[in-house]
Amino acid sequence: MIVLTGKKTARIMWPPAHGVIPRESVIMPSDQPDELHLPEQGVPQVSTQEPPLPLLEPPPNPAGGKTLIVDGADPSAYPRPSAALKDARPEDQVFIRPGTYEDKLFVTDRPILLIGAGRDQVQIFSRRGGPLYLQRVTSGRLSGITFRYVGSDQNSAMNILDSTCTITACRATEGVLSGVVVYGPNCRPTLIDNEVCRNRESGIFVFAGARPYVAQNQCYANHHFGIAVRDPSTHPDLIRNTCRDNMLSGILLFHHAEAMVLDNTCCDNQHWGLVTTPECQTTPPRDQLAAANRLASNPRGPLTVTQEPLAEIGR
Repeated sequence: MIVLTGKKTARIMWPPAHGVIPRESVIMPSDQPDELHLPEQGVPQVSTQEPPLPLLEPPPNPAGGKTLIVDGADPSAYPRPSAALKDARPEDQVFIRPGTYEDKLFVTDRPILLIGAGRDQVQIFSRRGGPLYLQRVTSGRLSGITFRYVGSDQNSAMNILDSTCTITACRATEGVLSGVVVYGPNCRPTLIDNEVCRNRESGIFVFAGARPYVAQNQCYANHHFGIAVRDPSTHPDLIRNTCRDNMLSGILLFHHAEAMVLDNTCCDNQHWGLVTTPECQTTPPRDQLAAANRLASNPRGPLTVTQEPLAEIGR
């Protein structure tokens, strides 16, 4: 448990019930280990971290199984990721060498170990339906891949239903809906260090009771919001994400959503830094959100509370 200090205090459950949050997710002053050091206000600090280096060889398989290689230019390898996943046992890992693959991945009721050479080196795109569907994926890791939807129907780039795996260093782009949809009462994935950009609705949309850990993602240039959260019992942890250059606002909480919202940067969006409806509950409380996050440099202001957050898009 962490206590925000100052004129107003609030108790924050730390870590949440669904998993352990890395200690580096918050800045802890060494002389006061039980206090949360809030971000400095003023000029927003957009992440400038270097992109991850491409993988030249597959990493060791943490599950101890085989590593199946995908390479469209190598006749001795699998031509598409879906072909390798079809043959992979639960303990096997699939490694994707650099290339652009037209494919559609559907993984259900099993673990996943799917590692790409890097999101700037590996692209999986689909014209008919989203390129990635995870349903009840029980564990594992997915990293180093760009998922791109190039069709015209209403689909997302990444669909995550009732899954608990880790998705890191990926990119989700050009979804006609949101880039990444996270949903279902048993959905507890970890999304870290992903780029979610240029989607027709929001970047990451969390709804229908999902409780993901969402940290250090770059959500930019989406048509609606960088991150949107909806519905009763939905409760993500939003930590150190950057939501910038979105056509509406950085973060939206609506329709009875709850969320932990700490140390995020929402800047240079067309409307607000953060938008919430009155009934939504946050940690820290609403009157401390501007101090616990960087919400400056948005033309309408840092934060607003409204009954109609989607009125300007006719909803």
